[in-house]
Amino acid sequence: MRVDVITLFPDFVAQCAGIGVIGRAQERGLLAVQAWNPRDYATDAYRRVDERPFGGGPGMVMLIEPLRAALNAARAAAPEPARTIYLSPQGARLDQAKVAELAQRERLILLCGRYEGVDERLLRHEVDEELSIGDYVLSGGELPAAVLIDAIGRLQEGALNDAESARQDSFSDGLLDCPHYTRPERHEFGAVPEVLTSGDHAAIARWRRKQALGRTWQRRPDLLTQLKLNREDEILLLEFQADTKF
Repeated sequence: MRVDVITLFPDFVAQCAGIGVIGRAQERGLLAVQAWNPRDYATDAYRRVDERPFGGGPGMVMLIEPLRAALNAARAAAPEPARTIYLSPQGARLDQAKVAELAQRERLILLCGRYEGVDERLLRHEVDEELSIGDYVLSGGELPAAVLIDAIGRLQEGALNDAESARQDSFSDGLLDCPHYTRPERHEFGAVPEVLTSGDHAAIARWRRKQALGRTWQRRPDLLTQLKLNREDEILLLEFQADTKF
């Protein structure tokens, strides 16, 4: 998969995409991340990429032409068609289902805004969709782009040392993940649940499913309303709720 990022801070994008799972995915040839700076395509002596907004008001708005030229250069850099995404607090909320959908694509182009945003005309003509990582405002689109790259990069086949890790992540089946424990088995903070050291794989799987259902019920009940639980899940959730009653 190839991801091109239009950004005023290409070094930041390169650094974020060069570490951890995403860095290894690039080393393995599973993912390629390339940053493009619109300042390189500005035509005036000051390499200007922004201007004051029509109608007045504070801040600056990113100009059409430097962004358009950077987008065209990114699109011409590889033959595969690319979906262009603008990272914006006005976009649809990013979730795991959307991440999984985007991870199947061969190419993405991510447009990172700055200042007060991007000229609306560019968004209408050059962008396929807008995505948000939450209901808050950041200084620019670079952090959301890094979040999206990380989320889709780890879903590339071979990116994780154990593919089961992705399948067990929170939201992969609509639920939050279950609790996890490691050595030592006993600690002043408490002991590991006995079922996890029993060697009974069926019991462990059942416990983990019950904990995932219960944790989702406690922390994100809105997620449960979107799921159709089978009879076994309903029983497990009822057991969890009974166990947590005081």
